[in-house]
Amino acid sequence: MLRLVVLPFVLVLFLAGARLKAEEKVVRLYEGPAPGSESWKHEEGKQRIDFLQADVVTNVVHPTIQVFPANAAKANGTGVVICPGGGFHILSMDHEGYDAARWLADRGVTGFVLKYRLVETKSDNPFGEMMANLQNFDQAVAPVVKLATADGLAAIDYARKHVKDYGLKPDRIGIMGFSAGGMVAASTACKYSKENRPDFAAPIYPAWAEGSGNPPSDAPAMFIAAATDDQLNLAPDSIRLYEQWMAAKKPVELHLYSTGGHGFGMRKQNKPSDNWTDEFAAWLNFQGLLKK
Repeated sequence: MLRLVVLPFVLVLFLAGARLKAEEKVVRLYEGPAPGSESWKHEEGKQRIDFLQADVVTNVVHPTIQVFPANAAKANGTGVVICPGGGFHILSMDHEGYDAARWLADRGVTGFVLKYRLVETKSDNPFGEMMANLQNFDQAVAPVVKLATADGLAAIDYARKHVKDYGLKPDRIGIMGFSAGGMVAASTACKYSKENRPDFAAPIYPAWAEGSGNPPSDAPAMFIAAATDDQLNLAPDSIRLYEQWMAAKKPVELHLYSTGGHGFGMRKQNKPSDNWTDEFAAWLNFQGLLKK
C-alpha cells in the first residue's frame, strides 16, 4: 500500500520538476564579457527586501534571459521580453518578472525575463544605497541605462533568431517593462535596428524624461499604464511618452488609474490599477497578438 502511495507522489514531483526545468531555462545574452562593461568584476547577488516584499537581484554583470514557454494548448506565436524594475540598482524579479511571464504564458505567450546590467552596489542594503544617493541618481544611472537598453535589444534579437526553437512568429516579438524596466522597454522602441526592432512595446509606470528618445518612422505600437498617485511622480512621464507617440501618429494607448501607487506590477491591491492586466490583454488581443 505504501508503494502505491509513494509512486504517484514521486511521479508528481518528477512532473513538477520537469515543468520547472522547462520554465527556468536561462540563456546568457553575450558570449564572453558584455560589450561596454568588459572591465566589470563585481558579482551578481540576490537578497530579500522585506519592506518591498520582494526578492531582488543586484550587480548584474552578465545579462541573461529566463524563458517561460507558452501554455502549449494556447500557444499563439507571440513572445515578450520582460524587464523588471528597480531604479537600475536592483531588479524586482517576482511581481515584475516571473509573475508577468507566467501570466503571459497562460495566455499563450512565451516570456523572456531579462536580467539587464545594473549600477554596482557595494553593501547588503542596495535599496538604501540608491536612496542615499538620490541627488546624484541621474549621473549614476545614465551610463547603465544605455547598457540596459542594449541588453533589451539583444534579448529581442535572441528571441527573433530562435523563433523556431520556441514556436514563435518573427513579427510578434515585443517588450514590456516596469519602472526602470519600462524605460528600457520604451528606449528599445526608439533605438533599434532592423534585426532587434520590437514589434510592440508596453512600458508600465516608466521613467521617461523629455528628450529620452523620439519614435522612429516605423515605431511599434505601444501600451502604457501607470497610476496618478505614483509616489515617484512618474505619471507625467507616461503622459509625455504617450504624447510623443501620438504626435508621431503611431499607435498608442494610455491608461492612468486614479490609485495604485508605484510598483504595483502583477500584485492585486483592490485598487483601480488592478485592472491594467485586463486592459493589456484586451490590447494584445486587438493587436492580433493572442490569436493563433
